[in-house]
Order: sequence, then C-alpha cells, then structure tokens
Amino acid sequence: MLYPLKFTPIYKDKIWGGNKLKTILNKDYGTIPNCGESWEISGVDGDESIVSNGFLEGNTLAEITEIYMADLLGEKVYDKYGIEFPLLIKLIDATDILSIQVHPDDELAKERHSAFGKTEMWYVLQADKGSELISGFNKTIDKEIYLKHLENKTLKNILNVEKVKSGDVFFIPAGRVHAIGAGILLAEIQQTSDVTYRIYDWDRLDDKGQPRELHTELALDALDFEQCKNPRQNYSLQKNNVANIIECEYFTTNIIELDKLLQKDYALIDSFVIYLCVEGNVSIIYDNNKTETLKAGETILIPAELKEITLMPKENSKILEVYL
Repeated sequence: MLYPLKFTPIYKDKIWGGNKLKTILNKDYGTIPNCGESWEISGVDGDESIVSNGFLEGNTLAEITEIYMADLLGEKVYDKYGIEFPLLIKLIDATDILSIQVHPDDELAKERHSAFGKTEMWYVLQADKGSELISGFNKTIDKEIYLKHLENKTLKNILNVEKVKSGDVFFIPAGRVHAIGAGILLAEIQQTSDVTYRIYDWDRLDDKGQPRELHTELALDALDFEQCKNPRQNYSLQKNNVANIIECEYFTTNIIELDKLLQKDYALIDSFVIYLCVEGNVSIIYDNNKTETLKAGETILIPAELKEITLMPKENSKILEVYL
C-alpha cells in the first residue's frame, strides 16, 4: 500500500532570488546566494523529485510512477499522461522583478519543443507593502503596437499591473504575458513544462556581465494580445470546508482553512492529490491512524489509491489541495 509521499526540494539560484524561502518557510538550501525557487514536486527531465520518506525513500518520482502507475496517479490521469507526472509545484521568492515572459500552449509547445505547454496559477504567501505583479495586457492590442512598445522599452505602459497581498490568487493561462514583481513569495502550480519565452529583462546583466537571452520571435506567436480584465481570482474562505479557487483542464486547486479535524473522501476524483501547506501545521492521518505532518512551506503527494484522509490541524492552518 502506498502512503503520503514527501520529496526533497530542488533549489534554484536565480538572479532575482532572495532569502524568504529560508526566513519565512524555514527551507534549508545551504549556501545558495539568491535562492529564487524551490521545486517541491517535479517530473521535469533532469530535475526529478526524490522521495524523502518511507520505504520508497531515494526513488525518483519517475521511478515510482513507472512502478505504481494508476495506483499513484489515478486511472484517468494515467490513461492521459502515462508515466509523465503532469504537474510541477514550486515556491518562488522574488526579491527583484522577474523578466516579462510568456509560455506557449500545448499545441505550440509540442510543435516546437516536443513538450507540454504551460498554464499555471499563483497563490501569494507573502508580499511586501506595495508589491505588484504583471498579468496580461491592459487593453487589446496587435503585434505592431506590441513590437513598438518593446523596441521603445515602454512595454509596461500596456501591461496590466496589479497590487498584491497575502492570499491573492492569479490564473495565468498559456499565452498570457506576465511577471512576478519584487517582494513577493508565492506558490506556483503549473503543467509539467520548463518552456518559457523571455520577452524583456529590464536591461539587467547576469553575474558574468551579460544580458540574458530574449525570445522575441518565439514569443510573438505565443502571445494573447486581448485585454486581461479579471486576472485576480475571487474566492471565499469557508472554515473547515473546501473553497475552490481554480478549475481548469490541467488542474483543480482548492484552499482549505482548518481549525478542527476534517475527513476527506477522494473516492470520486480518480486522481492523486497534492497538499501544499501555506499556513500552520497539519497532521495527515491515513490507513488506520498512520500519520505524516505537514508544516507551512511543505508539500506532500497523496497517491490515488488512498481514498480516505483525515486532516487534523495543530493550529489554525491553510492548505492548498490540488488534483486533476
């Protein structure tokens, strides 16, 4: 019988990274100077997560997916994706603004890169006062207008800029121009893809004094030039109940605020479930009172064959619940 799986985070040094993964989420990433990302669960080739608990400790996500197949993923997920794990879960700390970028959809990514596209969502864990992010264009434009602003370095004038605070949720479908702003710590849930087209990088230089590569031509065919009217997802927290925040063809994400025991029955969803704790400390009880703990900043994968889970908070807690 499978059990709730924890993985060793994969840490990424980024030009715009900081130290909140350590100071706020208690991540131990050693001496990485600008730790911008913690890949919590990844099936990306070359960056595969390794199990850190139980009898499967030391095995990669790919290895256990190949062995356990539908018992891990769920029948419908396995039928669609085979042994390729369909989601990538990250924590991102932006001390400086990220590049303005866009991701291709499935069709374009398959044609160009033999990869999945990248639709994603952001849940803001913490934001410094005045923090902003970019999501979409602030009016409908065309390629000519876009290229003129890009050439004149006035791209921000046509982008939709949003002030952010803890608890905000943004949905970023493939094709939407976007950038995480300075001072933001967030959780990112996305399709398994590492295909990003960098549009503009604020003229900054890397540690070798060189500008980072831009993908101007590739981005043109990927961009959605329509106005983005409602980038922020509205939701209502329901204590000790499930509040849906995103539902799309690639994933469903709910948030659960807990201050007492909650029993979950996953018999009907036919999918693995991922919990990402964004606040507090929760015990996960399964298989006749076996337990795993989940603290703020930690992620755990519930195999599809585990249908009954009990969540017991040790304090007021919030977890993201993700499945297909």
